[in-house]
Amino acid sequence: MNMTRLIQSRTIASPLGRVLTAASASSPAANASGKMCPTSQQNYATAAAGGAGPLALQRQPVPKLADTMQKLVRSIEPHVDGDTLAGTKRAVEKFTVPGGIGQKLQSLLEQRAAEKDNWLADWWLRCAYMEYRDPVIVYSSPGLVFPRASYKTLDEQLQYAAKMVSAALAYKMLIDGGKIKPEMMGKVPLDMSQYEKIFGTCRIPGKERDSVQYNPRSRHIVVACNNHYYRLPVFTAAGGIVSERQILAELKKIAAKEGNSRAAPLGILTANHRDSWAQAYETLMADATNRASVESIQQALFVLSIDRELPQKQGTDHIVTASDLLIHGGGSAANGGNRWYDKTIQLVVAPNGINGLTYEHSPAEGQPIAVMTDFLLEYIGSGKCLNTMDQAELSAGAVKLDFNVTPAVRSEIDQAAGFVDKLAADIQMDYLHFTDYGKGFIKTQRMSPDSYIQMAIQYAFYRLHHVPGAHYESAQNRMYLHGRTETIRSCSVESVAFARAMLEPKRDGRSKLEAMKAAINAHKAYVSMAIQGYGVDRHLLGLKLTAKENGLALPDLYADQGLQKSAHMRLSTSQVASRYDAFMCYGPLTQDGYGCCYNPKEDDMWFGVSAFRSNKDTDLARFRVSLQEALREMYEVLVVFGEKPKGKL
Repeated sequence: MNMTRLIQSRTIASPLGRVLTAASASSPAANASGKMCPTSQQNYATAAAGGAGPLALQRQPVPKLADTMQKLVRSIEPHVDGDTLAGTKRAVEKFTVPGGIGQKLQSLLEQRAAEKDNWLADWWLRCAYMEYRDPVIVYSSPGLVFPRASYKTLDEQLQYAAKMVSAALAYKMLIDGGKIKPEMMGKVPLDMSQYEKIFGTCRIPGKERDSVQYNPRSRHIVVACNNHYYRLPVFTAAGGIVSERQILAELKKIAAKEGNSRAAPLGILTANHRDSWAQAYETLMADATNRASVESIQQALFVLSIDRELPQKQGTDHIVTASDLLIHGGGSAANGGNRWYDKTIQLVVAPNGINGLTYEHSPAEGQPIAVMTDFLLEYIGSGKCLNTMDQAELSAGAVKLDFNVTPAVRSEIDQAAGFVDKLAADIQMDYLHFTDYGKGFIKTQRMSPDSYIQMAIQYAFYRLHHVPGAHYESAQNRMYLHGRTETIRSCSVESVAFARAMLEPKRDGRSKLEAMKAAINAHKAYVSMAIQGYGVDRHLLGLKLTAKENGLALPDLYADQGLQKSAHMRLSTSQVASRYDAFMCYGPLTQDGYGCCYNPKEDDMWFGVSAFRSNKDTDLARFRVSLQEALREMYEVLVVFGEKPKGKL
């Protein structure tokens, strides 16, 4: 995925928003807004969940043009030489000349902002997701690896799956009842409406542009087993959740019927390039039986995938296997067809305790998914039912969804399988469980844990590649109505100076500490601007789209070499916090880059990392080691020169 498209011609899907906690305003999570609608297949309106109405939220501002240009030049400086930077400055001067194109676009964008609740929200959904044509797997949809469960047998796997379904339904009832606690950033309320979009939502493929369908009042889920699909009702006529025992009974029936019979991997179509999937979708939906089955999947609250065992690759462990499983299912011959990747939520329960979820990114950033994950894990681990609804029996059992796999559909499946298998073979997933210390120690140093980790990632990249890495981190804009995300440009003049200081053998520890503090403080300052909507990238995007919608030529600034280099994000990072040994993972933004998502706990940290095997400019194994060593070297500086060091080293 090429980050340069963000400001040149077409934007890309952002990496995950980071989970905001009361103690860490530097952990911004992204959000969107919308309202539960009384009937299915309608767009959301503008009410938020949890009793915190969005009318109390401010509108997202349009930054001042001069301020954005100043920040842009500063963010480009680490990536270019003096001559290139001088060229960027000339391009900026030309763009911002009084009465010029920049000021004209700024004025038009301000007019749009005055007329809309949020000037960015619909543009972002359309450009970052609906018009993005790469497949959702690897390039957009993250996987969330849950801690390994203790089950071994198929019966135990199904028991765990039934418990997970029950937990998800209990969480859905909390959302419907407005019982999700409103989140705050200090004293500022955050838009909570995105929580209402995680259940019953499905992306619909289209030629050149997809769409999103919302079905919040759905009363069924879909179970995928050996590439077969079943519609399973999960609510009673009175609105209560059916019993976990009854869910388990239905899962056992499905597994007994389909356990040794694999269907064509129809779901692999949803993992294909979006234009190819749109073409196959037309072929598939031309048949009435297929159309009814597809619509049942689209309207489901979520998909539960009961997976077959994915063989463990040589030299890896079950955690890497889980990452592969949740990103691409292991390809068409494994579990890649036992999915419907257009669904916002897919719960995955595989053999030998491997489990987690995959989610389609367009309607939600990481916040509601991470909060839901902690709820699911707490529910499952509690050994008791946490919801208070009266449970009753199903009036009807699971119904198989039939498909007519015609020669034309089979041809589309074969094409998709070839494409997905090649992509699955290319993406390399790994993880780092760093146990030397966690965010608790970082806080004793009076440092932001997120900014500290971001600078560790910056340093890890520099010590491995000896060049600065343009670095994407997603910041929430949920303090605004319909707020989505802004980019935190973590690579800075200060981060490069810090990396170089750490690598200088003759540099004394105290000066290394000062460079570390300067880099961390620079990152914190950018975070503060970004969460208030005063970053660089979304403003540039808004000006670009303003030009497009008004029939104006794209300004020369967008072709500037410095701008392009700073937007080629070789590091795609985000914080997704959990109380558990869980972590989120996704693919890189660029072919020559790394994905790096992290969960900083009090005494340890989890990192999900990725890269493409086919690219010779990256080395995931060495990056993982470099990240571990960067964290240790930073600790060594702090343990001597920092404040009251605590830790295990």
